Amino acid sequence: MNTRRDFLHLLAASAVTLPLLPISGLANEIKIIEEHYDGPVLRVAIMGLGGYGTMVANAMKDCKKAKLVGAISGTPAKLKDWQSKYGISEKNCYNYETFDQVKNNPEIDAIYVTTPNALHHPQVIRIAKSGKNVICEKPMALNAKEGQEMVDACKKAGVKLLVGYRMHFEPKTLEIIRMRKAGDFGKIMFFQGQCGFSIGDPKQWRLNKQLSGGGSLMDIGIYAINGSRYMVGEDPVWVTAQETKTQPERFKEGIDETIQFQLGFPNGAVASCLSTYTMNNLDRFFLNGEKGYAELQPSTGYGPIKGRTHKGELTQPHVTHQTVQMEEMADIFLNGKTPEVPVNGEEAVKDLKIMDAIYLAAKTGKKIDLKLG
Repeated sequence: MNTRRDFLHLLAASAVTLPLLPISGLANEIKIIEEHYDGPVLRVAIMGLGGYGTMVANAMKDCKKAKLVGAISGTPAKLKDWQSKYGISEKNCYNYETFDQVKNNPEIDAIYVTTPNALHHPQVIRIAKSGKNVICEKPMALNAKEGQEMVDACKKAGVKLLVGYRMHFEPKTLEIIRMRKAGDFGKIMFFQGQCGFSIGDPKQWRLNKQLSGGGSLMDIGIYAINGSRYMVGEDPVWVTAQETKTQPERFKEGIDETIQFQLGFPNGAVASCLSTYTMNNLDRFFLNGEKGYAELQPSTGYGPIKGRTHKGELTQPHVTHQTVQMEEMADIFLNGKTPEVPVNGEEAVKDLKIMDAIYLAAKTGKKIDLKLG
């Protein structure tokens, strides 16, 4: 399997989910799926019915607190297919020209945006104006300016904006965060994040600057940017970066093939990260402290995540990431729950500020100071 798109289509088609098991040993215990639940349910419409939107839809079949009730697409045939496949009412289906009408639909509480990156900004702002809550896939926008405009629009409209940071709810990841907070690793010294795969179809939207806004960093590198923050437990204060392009005929101007970047943190920790579209087998996080270490490999794939620390293997069970994510986000929307790691728009703007700085550092060869507050 050569591309993430192939993987998405395979997984979406198979709709395989593993048994849901209780998780223990987490500082902030996650209630994955409750056998009996009679509380409020978040009614969700998905915008963008491609590979990832389908994956979310399939994962939501196992949710108790979130339910798929609507669909938004520019392809009429997809809307018809989703109506029959997921039992969606025709009155809850919209296209990209008509979805503003959702403001008059009391059956939809939130819209999950899974469209290409460049569409997030205008679509989220339109959703906010319709009075509906929003979940937006990452990266939330093409740059920090756009991201802040999205946050401001949602605040102005009085709606909540969450971002699809599924790893913020992943059990092995949360166990490492719990151990760090407990002091098991001692002072954190170093983080390494490796994110990459060999991308396939040259005509796909990820290699179209107008739709993607960039290359590997916008797509897979965001995991290392965000992961460095929740693994180290701090926000970086400087960045340096280098871009390498070995196939300029394939990766046109504005589409980065490979970027290496380094981050510095307030307490002295440093991070070394890599994002690429030309190398497979790169999905690894490593955290090193004065007393111990933690490693995840795979670290951000769709699962199962595997990990170990200086104390031994991490054994928390795998649950479909998007199922857990939607259950937890329903709790945030409906009950005001505070997640262990933030998933709000402000969190995403911080990542976008780092991303902007990485691109600037790669272009200028200079060390860029960061102010994320």
